[in-house]
Amino acid sequence: MSRRTEEQTRLPRRASTHRCSSLRTRAVLVLLCSLPAMSAFATGESERRPIDLDLYQRLLERYTRSVPDLVGTRVDYQGLRTSAEWKRLAQQVRAAKPSRLERAQRLAYWINAYNILTIDLILDHYPVDSIRDIGSFFSPVWKIPVATIEGRQVSLDDIEHEILRKMGEPRIHAAIVCASTSCPPLARSPFRSATLGEDLDRAMRSWLASPRKGVSIDRTRKVVTVSKIFDWFEADFEAKGGVLATIAAYLPAQEADWLRGPGRNAKLRYFDYDCSLNELK
Repeated sequence: MSRRTEEQTRLPRRASTHRCSSLRTRAVLVLLCSLPAMSAFATGESERRPIDLDLYQRLLERYTRSVPDLVGTRVDYQGLRTSAEWKRLAQQVRAAKPSRLERAQRLAYWINAYNILTIDLILDHYPVDSIRDIGSFFSPVWKIPVATIEGRQVSLDDIEHEILRKMGEPRIHAAIVCASTSCPPLARSPFRSATLGEDLDRAMRSWLASPRKGVSIDRTRKVVTVSKIFDWFEADFEAKGGVLATIAAYLPAQEADWLRGPGRNAKLRYFDYDCSLNELK
């Protein structure tokens, strides 16, 4: 099941006109020769940072809010609808060439792309009460093409299952957000390749800190209630020792010790999943 499925020298007055001409010619030649290198540098920078992450940061600060309710982060979709900067950001995602990026850059790109394209999909159909309202029984929202990237049409399902999950990083499940209440809270800063490990760890801690949609531990009954995401994608956490071992790494020491000791065989239960829109009203 899918949840969901970012930058004159003044010559002497008597100088020969030939000399002036020669200097000008040389200056032009130097400039012309430097253009390919300048272009290559700009292209290289564009490939390494296909999304303007500083722009993305500003937009997140302006159009999202941290809230104390179940959602964690709410999005001002109504405000974003009229933002020319948002349209520019979404276009950058679609114009990117992620296949030319190194692994950490590619992983960060696709996480940011998923979140940006999900928001963009909501904006295209706004107002809606839930992302699921966009699709239908025969054409669920997760299968709807949201972008053409490097000539390939992709849906949210494609990004999640065919790209991100295949990169073998289970923490993506704390990072990608399908605009729903029970999703992990949307990070209010971009995922950056240089700090990707820290960014993903922060996302895991933020998600699991919620006792209503992250994790809740009942020691008496030896029951651990977690997000339904851990049920849907249980196999993704096997390499980290399973769901409980994965969770333990991001909890306070006392809870982590219990999960690694007396609670290592605790029963898993799952929160109901609320797909209502994470909108700021």
